[in-house]
Amino acid sequence: MSLQLETDVLIIGGGLAGCWAAIAAAQAGADTILADKGYCGTSGVTATAGPNHWWVPPDPEKRAQAVSERNNRALGLADPRWMARIIDTTWRTLPTLADYYQHSITTDGVPHYQSLRGPEYLRALRRYAEAAGVRILDHSPALELLLHADGSVAGARGLRRQVNPPAGQDWTVRAGGVVLATGGCAFLSKLLGSRNNTGDGHLMAAEAGARLSGMEFSTYHTVAERHSTQTRSASYAFADYFDADGRQIDTGPDTDVTLPLARALLAGPVYATLARMPPDLRAILPQIQPAILLPFQRQGIDPFTQRFAITLHGEGTVRGTGGLRLADDDCQTDVPGLYAAGDAATRELIAGAVSGGGAQNSAWALSSGTWSGHAAASTARIQGRRAGEAADAIGGAGIRPRTAGGDGAALTHHLTQGVQAEMLPYDKILFRRAPVLTRSLDTLDALWREARDRLTPGTDVTTRVRAREAAALVACARWTTATALARGESRGLHRREDAPALDATLSHRLLSGGLDRTWVAADAGLAQAAVA
Repeated sequence: MSLQLETDVLIIGGGLAGCWAAIAAAQAGADTILADKGYCGTSGVTATAGPNHWWVPPDPEKRAQAVSERNNRALGLADPRWMARIIDTTWRTLPTLADYYQHSITTDGVPHYQSLRGPEYLRALRRYAEAAGVRILDHSPALELLLHADGSVAGARGLRRQVNPPAGQDWTVRAGGVVLATGGCAFLSKLLGSRNNTGDGHLMAAEAGARLSGMEFSTYHTVAERHSTQTRSASYAFADYFDADGRQIDTGPDTDVTLPLARALLAGPVYATLARMPPDLRAILPQIQPAILLPFQRQGIDPFTQRFAITLHGEGTVRGTGGLRLADDDCQTDVPGLYAAGDAATRELIAGAVSGGGAQNSAWALSSGTWSGHAAASTARIQGRRAGEAADAIGGAGIRPRTAGGDGAALTHHLTQGVQAEMLPYDKILFRRAPVLTRSLDTLDALWREARDRLTPGTDVTTRVRAREAAALVACARWTTATALARGESRGLHRREDAPALDATLSHRLLSGGLDRTWVAADAGLAQAAVA
């Protein structure tokens, strides 16, 4: 028997943004359900990190300076007004966590709100959400959205993985407002905490008619010990790098060493040492990043005196800036009643063509979650749940194949491997060229046709979820590649070997979308503003 529920607001995703959205919706008086693909309180990339937040006191001069500095790095694609909004929302909202999280105290006796330990932060958010009255469905991935005949969102359907195994239990939640906080898409690059970040929300929203923005800026990579999935980059600010012959690698004057390291890794193994890290920082490193030294300890390596092999992990849209386009200040997508928060939404508004870094990204997750939760509650209050009205389930690829399907598990593996072959190699994603992008897009289009036509979901819960994930990976890879091909210049995270300079005629955001036929178009609003 399936689980049938009604609520005012449904939050899909239980990481940082999803928790803040659920808390905001519940505090606004909405009956709120949060459905998480994993276990809310441990989910997402934040749970493995030590997130800092963009933290600027309410001094007009300081805030204006902070916004100006960040905007200058964004290469023309950010919006200072949105930056100012997240600074203010983060300043006012983060201290409300104090009843559930023990913040450290500075020597002046002031709570140090902005820096938190990821595991404790996520546990605190769960307690905060539960105290606010949020109902949580753990291990309950959403598979597809429900739409009213007028195109507005009506809820979602999914699976409860730990009920009635191995088949699982279907769930349906009818809701007046839905927030997608499903995270980004890291293309299963083995980035710690990102296994569930397969672009599910991007696909569900696109099926409902939503557009995306900034998908070409999905190339962020982070250095890590070769056998580790941890991508905590701060330690590597003190790293020196060497090739297999022991020669030091010149990483240049830029603090971003991704490209020189990628070129070196394409030529052979690369080694690093953290010998330049100051002793006082070494001493407190385990407190800041509790798990950062474990891979070294298990291998008997002292990273401060010995060299160790490194790799670069791709983070896709997790620390890239692409995601669902936001149509208004409430983080509503192009679909009425459907909101996006955190890494599921584009961060171009606050970071432009660059990543933005952990502090800005955490502030974005908190703020976009808070705004979307409030707005979804307001939508439900004004329009009601509309649970008695007809609604259609709109999921396609990975749920309802157009022709007779084959071996779903085998095709899921084939699709996933195919996406990774186009999205993870350094020479394809970091050193882009038009002919290579064209071939990748042709390959990905063929994979989409296979997903659309033949991908059967299977009967057990795992194959059903994996099939849908594979379809989402293919969709995200196509939007990423199509926009990278359309942006014939190099700007921020997007680097074209065949167009290495900025092009003033491309100082606008690129929107993308479509399923059977992908498309890319200039964001008319910003393009007009740039011309003016």
